[in-house]
Amino acid sequence: MAQPRVEPTGTVPIDDGRPRGSPDTPPRPHLFLLLQCDRPREPTARFGLHRLDEVILGRADTRELERTTQSGVRRLRIGLPDPTVSTVHARLSQVFGRWFIEDAGSRNGTLLDGRPCQREALRDGALVEIGRTILRYRDAIPTAADDPLDHDARASTPPAGLDTLLPTFGRELAKLARVAASELPITILGGTGVGKEVLARSVHRISGRRGELVAVNCGALPQGLVESELFGHRKGTFTGADADRIGLVQAAHGGTLFLDEIGDLALPSQAALLRVLQEREVRPIGATRSVPVDLRVIAATHRDLQQQVALGTFRADLYARLIGFTLQVPRLHDRIEDLGLVIARLLERLAPGGEGPTFSIETARALATYAWPLNIRELEQALSAALVLSGAQTIELSHLPDAIARAHPIDPTPTPASTPDDSDARIRADLIAALQEHHGNISAVARALGKARTQVQRWLKRFDLDAESFRH
Repeated sequence: MAQPRVEPTGTVPIDDGRPRGSPDTPPRPHLFLLLQCDRPREPTARFGLHRLDEVILGRADTRELERTTQSGVRRLRIGLPDPTVSTVHARLSQVFGRWFIEDAGSRNGTLLDGRPCQREALRDGALVEIGRTILRYRDAIPTAADDPLDHDARASTPPAGLDTLLPTFGRELAKLARVAASELPITILGGTGVGKEVLARSVHRISGRRGELVAVNCGALPQGLVESELFGHRKGTFTGADADRIGLVQAAHGGTLFLDEIGDLALPSQAALLRVLQEREVRPIGATRSVPVDLRVIAATHRDLQQQVALGTFRADLYARLIGFTLQVPRLHDRIEDLGLVIARLLERLAPGGEGPTFSIETARALATYAWPLNIRELEQALSAALVLSGAQTIELSHLPDAIARAHPIDPTPTPASTPDDSDARIRADLIAALQEHHGNISAVARALGKARTQVQRWLKRFDLDAESFRH
C-alpha cells in the first residue's frame, strides 16, 4: 500500500518582513474555525480548500492539521480538542467544483446552518456545527500567490487589533505594522466601534515613541473651548481660566496624538490644527510665544473625508497632511471569520486569568449569526454583561442581550437525508455522460472529471451504476 505523503502547511505571522504576493490570484474556498465553546480564549484558524479533494473533521487531544495525498486523493484532516466530536465526525468533499458536507455517522450529529444534516452542498457563508465547535465555509476568499494554505492564529502573537484570518485585511495590517515605526501620519477609516483606537494604541506601542498616546475625541470637544482643549491657555485669558493649562497637543509631546473622529472638527479648529502640524509648534491661547512639539499624528473617522473635502466641510490642505498611510477597517459583520479572534482578545481583558468562561452552543450560534451593527464595541458590551450574569462560568443564551439572543431563531426541522438534491442529480448526469464518452473506462472517466479512481468508484456505488454496462 502506498504511504501517504504529508504536505507542509506552515503559518505566517502578520508581518514577517517579506514582500507580499499579488492579490490578483483567483478567490479560493476556505474553511474557518469560527468558535470553540469550551475554548473561547484560544485563537482560531483558517484552512485552504483549493488543493484538496476531501476534508475529515474529527476529535483529537489538541488541534491537529495534516495534509496527505494517497491514491490520488488529496486530503486534509482537522483534529479538534472537543470531547463532543466523534473520532471521524464529518467529511467535506469537492464534487465538480462544489463542496459538500456529509455526516460520518457521528454520535451527536452534524448541523448545517443550525439544522441537522446528513449530506448537503455548502453555500457561501454556511455554518458547520460539530459537537461544541462551529466552523464557517467561504466559497471565494481573495488570496495572494504566496499566502499559506492554512493559518493557525496560535502561531503568532501580533499586537491587539493586528490579528486577522482574512488574507487581504492581513496584508493591510502588515503594512500598518511596517509604517508604525516611521514618522508617517496615519488615517484609520471605519464605522463606529470597529476598533480604530485599539489599532492606534498598537501602532503607538510598535513605534517606540517615548511619550504617551493622547486620545482626543474631536466630536466630543465642548463648543467654544475646542482650541483651549487642544492648544491650552494662559491664566486669565477668559472667564474660568484661573490657571495656566497645557493643551492635549502639548501633552502628546514625544508621543502620539490620536485625533478620533477628525471629520467632526469645525473648520476654524482645522485651520489651527493645520498650523500646528506645519510648524511643529503650538501657541496656547493668550500666550505670546509658541512651544515646539514633537508628535506623531494618527487620525480616525467614520466619515468620508474625500467627500467632505469636495463639499468644503474639511480643509484639503489638512487632509493632505493626514493621509500618509490610510487603513480601511471593515465592519465586524464583514469579517465575521475573525469573530473567534476578537472574542479571545476581549476575554483576555475582560476576564483575565483563570480558565472560564465557556459558551453554550446556542450562545455561540447566536454570536455567529448576529449582524453586529455596532461592531466590536457592541460585542464587548455584550460579553461584559454576560460575564457578570453568568458569574464568568458558562455563558447561556439568556445572558445575552435580547437583540442578539433573538436575532436568528433556528428551525429545528431536519434536512431530509435520503432524497438526492439537485446537485446529486447533476453529479449523476455528469458521471453517466463521462461513462458513455469513455465506454465505462474508470481510469479515463477519473482523468476527464479530474478525480481519483476511488472517488469515481464511490459515485458508482452511491448511484447504483455499473461501469461494465457502458462498455460497447
